[in-house]
Amino acid sequence: MAEDEPKPTQLDMPLVLDEDLTKQMRLRVESLKRRGRKRQDGEKLLQPAESVYRIDFIQQQRLQFERWDVVLDKPGKVTITGTSQIWTPDLTNLMTRQLLDPAAIFWRKEDSEAMDWNEADALEFGERLSELAKIRKVMYFLITFSEGVEPANLKASVVFSRL
Repeated sequence: MAEDEPKPTQLDMPLVLDEDLTKQMRLRVESLKRRGRKRQDGEKLLQPAESVYRIDFIQQQRLQFERWDVVLDKPGKVTITGTSQIWTPDLTNLMTRQLLDPAAIFWRKEDSEAMDWNEADALEFGERLSELAKIRKVMYFLITFSEGVEPANLKASVVFSRL
């Protein structure tokens, strides 16, 4: 790139814990247990080690995926799964068919400061986010925590450049 050419503007879009939606989804699980009922066919119930996160796109825009910026402050693993669900005020149940493939998996090993990740899947997932940014104001994610990490241990964002 020539020095006089402007650099593309980068946007660091943080994944933010959606505490209210996570709580609502946990209440659904509790309600089913209390009533002795089963989930609907194909319904995805929130597991104890899962939380709902979101990215708020300021406006629909053309973005190019640059990279994931994921940091765990201790060893462990997170799996980030996107959802095609656009949440409605009545909190329509999340169905397994609304979960996007592939998921991005990030982990930090014991005695290591570096993050490892499933590069091909994470990059493909990032490219899909670029497409969804054109039509979405909000993107939701299910993040599964394992190997001893929890939401307090995670800092995650997606870095895009504006087209």
